[in-house]
Amino acid sequence: MPPNGLQLLNLQPEHFEALQQLQIDCYPTLDPRELMRIEHFEAQLTRFPQGQFVAILPDQPGLRNAPLTTQGRLVGQASGFFIDFDFNNPGHTFLQIVDNNRFGNHDPQGSYYYDADVSTHPDARGRGIGTALYNARKTLVRQHHKKGIVGGGLIPGYARHKHTLSPHDYVRSVIDGQRTDPTLSFHLRNGFRVRGLLRDYLIDDASDNWATLIEWTNDPKT
Repeated sequence: MPPNGLQLLNLQPEHFEALQQLQIDCYPTLDPRELMRIEHFEAQLTRFPQGQFVAILPDQPGLRNAPLTTQGRLVGQASGFFIDFDFNNPGHTFLQIVDNNRFGNHDPQGSYYYDADVSTHPDARGRGIGTALYNARKTLVRQHHKKGIVGGGLIPGYARHKHTLSPHDYVRSVIDGQRTDPTLSFHLRNGFRVRGLLRDYLIDDASDNWATLIEWTNDPKT
C-alpha cells in the first residue's frame, strides 16, 4: 500500500528543479551525461505531459534529504512516451531511444509506452511509491489501449557479482529467485518479464553498462 498523504501528479514546471536533484540522488553511479536535467523535463512536458508523473509526500523528518517543492517532498518520478517497438530487433541505447532525454521519439500512435525512468528517493524506498507510479502508468496504457510497457532496466546488484558471474547468469539467478536485485526484483514483482539483455545500454559502472529488456503486457483479462 502507498503511504498516507502520497500525491501522484502529472509533471509541472515547478517540479523541474527538484527532479534534476532527484536524478543525482537516485543514480550516483550513472555517467552525468545520462541524467535528466531541467531542459529535458521542459521538453518532456511539451511533448507528452500525460505520460510524466511525480510522487510527492508531506514534509517530514525522515525525508529531509528529498527535494522540497511547494507541494511537499518530491520523492519519486516516472517518465516515458509512446513508441512502436520491434522485439525482433530490440537493440538500442538509452540516449538513442529517448532522444537524449527529450522524448522526440514520442508517437501518439505507438503501440507501447517506453519506460524512460522510474525512480524513488533513497530515503523513501520500500514504501510502495515505485509500485504506485507503475500503477499510474498501467492505467495510462489501458486508457490508450496500448500493448504494454517496455524499457531497459538497470541491474545495480550486479556490481557485487560481476567478477564471478556473467550478466546473463546474474539475471537468470534473480528470475529464479536465487538472489534479489533492487531494480530487477522490483520489476518482476510488478508483473514485468525479461525479454533479453541490452549491452552498452547506458554508461553505468555498477552494471558494466548492461540492462535488462523488460516488458509488461496489457492483458485485458487481468
